Amino acid sequence: MPAPKVISEEPLDNKDAKWIRLKKIHYTDQDGKHRLWESAERTTRKDSGIDGVAVLAILRSKTKAFPLSTVIIEQYRPPLDNIVIELPAGLVDAGETAEAAAIRELKEETGYEADMTTEPESSPIVVSDPGMTNANMKLVVVSVLLEDKLETPTPHLDDGEHIITRVVELDQLYTELKAYDKKGFVVDARLSHFAVGYAMAKRISSGAFP
Repeated sequence: MPAPKVISEEPLDNKDAKWIRLKKIHYTDQDGKHRLWESAERTTRKDSGIDGVAVLAILRSKTKAFPLSTVIIEQYRPPLDNIVIELPAGLVDAGETAEAAAIRELKEETGYEADMTTEPESSPIVVSDPGMTNANMKLVVVSVLLEDKLETPTPHLDDGEHIITRVVELDQLYTELKAYDKKGFVVDARLSHFAVGYAMAKRISSGAFP
């Protein structure tokens, strides 16, 4: 299979855009001065007001056959012309809750199914790049309970989706992401922030910051 790559770029007019649009915002600042701001926004936001979800899946075994783990994905992103290491994620469909979207996207992108005896936990609506876009999302934490040893189910990818799934022990996640960076991959900020926070929490609990 050939490696993906950008072969050309050109300006995009709003009338030709399917997924995003640019707009100019007129506003007054705290001093009452009129200012302009350039912004991008998704055209796909539905009635829920939530653009998308990222899924933090907590994988565990009934027999404790493997350490507490999570699933991450490797996916080519044309705007960066690189493979990005991310959490499973996707847009929220019409009439869908963030939690339902997370469960659906997890199964589609990784093949793993959420343990429905454990209620998913959702973050408040958050943003990633408010200086450029009003795009928002929720982080949804779901439990994946396996009978025994680690399983690698088959994803249910859409046409044109090319995703590699990896299961990583939570205790090794920060180290694994640093290794990806050294190899030239790009790490998504949401995943990186979680990994840093998890590693920092371990350091704090061990007395690293008396």
